[in-house]
Parts: sequence; structure tokens; C-alpha cells
Amino acid sequence: MEYANQLAQEMAAYERMREELEAHSLYKYVLFKGDDLVGTYESFETAGQEAIAKFGKGPYLIRQVGMDRQPMPMPASVAYAPVYAAR
Repeated sequence: MEYANQLAQEMAAYERMREELEAHSLYKYVLFKGDDLVGTYESFETAGQEAIAKFGKGPYLIRQVGMDRQPMPMPASVAYAPVYAAR
């Protein structure tokens, strides 16, 4: 299966489980492979180590539960463009 299709499948699986994950695993990291939730982890590093050990290079989805509920901090270099940039 092509990477983009695999990632779309994993993102859809996350969306199907979103409510349950937010209720029980808020701000933890989850690992999805295909339609399956492989595990829930305290850190991105732990989730990544597990993913590599089980699946090699991937593809797989690692996502922090609930982070899309918060505004994403944006560095000033991205938030503000120099006035002359549009000229």
C-alpha cells in the first residue's frame, strides 16, 4: 500500500477513536498501524522506539492526543513577514 494511502487509513482510525482517546489518554502519544491502535505512550520517543522496533521505517502514525484542541504556538519568524516581502 502506498504511504499516502496508509497514512490516510491511520488518520481515519485515529478519528474513529478520537472521543475515547481524549477521554482516557489526553496528551499521551498513540501509535497506529493501519486500522489498529498499537499502543499509548507517555512520550514521543517511547512511541517512536516501539514503532521502529515493530515496523521498521514505517509508515505508521504517531500522534499526541488532544493537541489539535490547543492553539499551535507559532514562531515570530513565521507569524510576521517583513513589510518589503510582498513587494
